[in-house]
Amino acid sequence: MSELDRFDRQLLALVQQDAALTAEQLAERVSLSPSAIQRRLKKLREQGVIQRHIAVLDAARIGRPTTFIASLQVQSERPELMAGLRAWLEAEAAVQQAFYVTGEADFVLVVTAPDAAGYEALMARLLAANPNVRRYTTQVAMGVLKRGLSLPVPPG
Repeated sequence: MSELDRFDRQLLALVQQDAALTAEQLAERVSLSPSAIQRRLKKLREQGVIQRHIAVLDAARIGRPTTFIASLQVQSERPELMAGLRAWLEAEAAVQQAFYVTGEADFVLVVTAPDAAGYEALMARLLAANPNVRRYTTQVAMGVLKRGLSLPVPPG
């Protein structure tokens, strides 16, 4: 973070809120020229600071209104078994987020599904493809208070 100046930090905060802002719009807010904005954004992408641009969708409007939080326990942490599970989780579109954690669970997942039956079908596929998963527990989100991936960008 030390190599990011205040302009980079301002840009990062702004594009996290709305990645569709044009260079001209960003230039007005950051007090740089549009070409300077474009150069900085290109550099931030090349350095991997900006990893990708996404659209945030309304889950209910696309038929996936239910969010589940699943905690997985594995039987063995053998590298080849863990690699297979990680690859499966990364490839599964319904798994929105997956965290390798400490504590009783080994992984915590945020999963979207059309309903409980859809979630159960997903978990049945997960267990069939990953026999190393010992058990899982589930919490159903009753409502979403906040959803996002924005990171706080400390000022320079």
